[in-house]
Amino acid sequence: MSSESEIPKPDQEGEDESSKSASKKAAKKEAAKQEKLRRRQEAALAAAAAASSLSIEDDPLAANYGNIPLQDLQSKVEADLKAWTQVGDLTHELKEKEVLIRGRAQTTRAVGKNMAFVVVREKGFTVQCVVTARPDVVSKQMVKLAAGLSRESVVDIHGVVSVPSIAIKGTTQQVEIQVSKLYCVDKAMPTLPINIEDASRSEKEIEEALEAGEQLVRVNQDTRLNYRVLDFRTSANQGIFRIQCQVCNIFRQFLLSEDFVEIHTPKLIAGSSEGGSAVFKLDYKGQAACLAQSPQLHKQMAICGDFGRVFEIGPVFRAEDSYTHRHLCEFTGLDVEMEIKQHYTEVMDVVDHLFVTMFDHLNKKCSKYLEAVGRQYPFEPLKYLPKTLRLKFEEGVQMLKEAGVEIDPYGDLNTESERKLGQLVLEKYGTEFYILHRYPLAVRPFYTMPCYDDPKYSNSFDVFIRGEEIISGAQRVHVPEFLVERAQACGIDVSTISTYIDSFRYGAPPHGGFGAGLERVVMLFCGLNNIRKTSLFPRDPLRIAP
Repeated sequence: MSSESEIPKPDQEGEDESSKSASKKAAKKEAAKQEKLRRRQEAALAAAAAASSLSIEDDPLAANYGNIPLQDLQSKVEADLKAWTQVGDLTHELKEKEVLIRGRAQTTRAVGKNMAFVVVREKGFTVQCVVTARPDVVSKQMVKLAAGLSRESVVDIHGVVSVPSIAIKGTTQQVEIQVSKLYCVDKAMPTLPINIEDASRSEKEIEEALEAGEQLVRVNQDTRLNYRVLDFRTSANQGIFRIQCQVCNIFRQFLLSEDFVEIHTPKLIAGSSEGGSAVFKLDYKGQAACLAQSPQLHKQMAICGDFGRVFEIGPVFRAEDSYTHRHLCEFTGLDVEMEIKQHYTEVMDVVDHLFVTMFDHLNKKCSKYLEAVGRQYPFEPLKYLPKTLRLKFEEGVQMLKEAGVEIDPYGDLNTESERKLGQLVLEKYGTEFYILHRYPLAVRPFYTMPCYDDPKYSNSFDVFIRGEEIISGAQRVHVPEFLVERAQACGIDVSTISTYIDSFRYGAPPHGGFGAGLERVVMLFCGLNNIRKTSLFPRDPLRIAP
C-alpha cells in the first residue's frame, strides 16, 4: 500500500464485495464467541479466587519459590541487569553456569510429585526448565507450584544450565535449566481466549494432523486480531514485527547517509491531499477537514523550502472500502521526495540502492526472525538482482500481449495482470523485484509530470515484489500554472490546495519522489498472504479495535 494515490484496480470491486459479505458474517459470529468466552473467563477467575492457595508455612524451603508480593514489584530495589540472561542467549557455552531468566510459562507438565517441566518463553525463544525435588534446594511444594502455574504467567527462574544428551523437541534452545528458585511475577488467567501453541501452528501441521485422524485447533484471523496481545506472543509474530522494525531502521539510516532530512508533516489537513482515493472527513473547529491520505503535498513544499532531499515515516489514511488481502484504512507510509538534476531516473536510482541494501541487510541480520516466520508461514526467499531490473510500461504490456493477455496500452494494470507480469519477469529475468516505469498519464495523480515526447505517458513508475505493487513514484509538476491545469482536469477543487500551489510560485526546483507502505513491504518480503499479519493493530473497513 503505497503512499502515492492508488486508483482501485478494475477487478478489485468483485473481490471487495465477496470479502465484505464474508467479513461481516465472521464478525457477527466472532462477537457471539467472545461473549461466551468472557463468561467462561469470569467463572474461571471466580473458581481460582475461591481455590485454596498452596500452604508453604511449614516448608523450610519456602523462600525459594512463590508469588512475588506487589510491594516488591513497585521498583523497591534497583536491579543489576547484568545478572539476567535472555532466553535466546541460552546456548551450550553456558553449560554448568548459573543463570537468572524471566519469561512466560508457555507449558507446564508434572511427572509424579517430584518433578515438573516448565517451558519458558521470552521474545519468541523457548527453553525447558526442570524442577526436581532435591534436599535443601527444591521441595515437593515447589514442584507442585511449578506444575500448577497457569499458562502465560510471568516467572523468574534461577538455575544451572545443563546440556541433555538428546535433542529437545518443542523448544528453540537446546539446553535445559535445572531450577533452584522459581517466583511468579504475575499470574495469567486460568483460561485464555487462545493458546499460544494453537496460534503458533502452521497450516501444514494442521493438515497433517487431519490426515492422521487428529483434529488440532486452528485460530482464525478475526480471533487473532480480537486477542492481538496474545497473538503477538507467537514466534512468527515476534519475527514479523522485529523484521518490520529493521525495515524502518534501514530505510531511515540509508536515507540519512544519502543526505536526506527526516520531516514530520501534519495529518490534519483541509480538503484532500490528492485525487483518486476517498478521505476520512472531520470537523476542525467548524472548518471542513480530513485525515491526510499521504504527506505528498507537504513533502513537496519541503523541497520548495530548500531541504533538497526529505523523507518521512508516518501514518497514512485511506477511507476507500477495500476488503482485500492488501488494503488497509490506516497504514505506515515510507515517503521520499528529492530534487532532480536532470532525469526522473535519479529517483529510481535511490529506490534501487535503498531496497537492495534493505533486502541484503534483512537476509544477513534477521535470519533468526525470518526462520521463525518461515516455520509457521513457509516461504521462499525473495529473488532480486544486485542492479534492479527496469522495464518501460510499454515493454510490460508487450510481454503480457505475447503471453495472451490483452491490456489497454493507456490503462492501468489490474491485479491479475500485475501477478501475471511478475511471473513472466521471474521466468525471463530471474527476479521478483523490479521497476515498471513510464506509466500512462491517465492513471496517475494530478501532480505527475507528463513525458516530454508523448503526453499520453508520464515520468512515473511502480515497483513490484512477487507480482504485487509496493511503491509508486514519479517526477512532480513544479510549474504552478500547469499544476492548476492538471488538478482541474482531475476534478480537484483548486481552492482546497491553494497553499500547496502557491508554494511553487516562489520558484521551485524540478523534483520527484515515491511512497511505499511499510506493512506491504514486510508482507511481500516474507511471502505472507494478508497485510493484517504485518499491521500491529489493523484498521480496515470492518475493524477499529483493539
